[in-house]
Amino acid sequence: MTAESTQATIGWREWAALPELNLPAIKAKIDTGARTSALHAFLIEPYTRDGIDMLRFLIHPIQLNQAFEVECHAPVYDFREVTDSGGHREMRYVIQSKVVIGDIAWPIEMTLTNRDTMRFRMLLGRRAMENRFVVDPGVSYVNGKLRPRKLYGL
Repeated sequence: MTAESTQATIGWREWAALPELNLPAIKAKIDTGARTSALHAFLIEPYTRDGIDMLRFLIHPIQLNQAFEVECHAPVYDFREVTDSGGHREMRYVIQSKVVIGDIAWPIEMTLTNRDTMRFRMLLGRRAMENRFVVDPGVSYVNGKLRPRKLYGL
């Protein structure tokens, strides 16, 4: 038996939750080509609370719905240069947050970037999946479908 056979399986896209950011549902592309995970964010504003560097940012968690926004707050974990899939480099804030897919929850690092023009609001990169999942590129939503409009009270 290989180590992979004991790992949970996920498809090429999955519904995820980020409870520490008050995001009960967000569609994530499972991206083994990306090292780091990325989360859609705009109007990113740094501030300090009780001596801790924090970020306030807004997110459109539902695809094709730019009228609905969620305000999120998270401590700054890092600020680093990231190269996107097109080869463009940019400095991005990095946060840590717990992600939940199905019944598995664990902390991950995510860079914040505006993904309004992208199909998915979140990318789950390979660092977040290491030793945790096997990706089946032929299936979607292995861990069930969430109803974001209902979960956000829309």
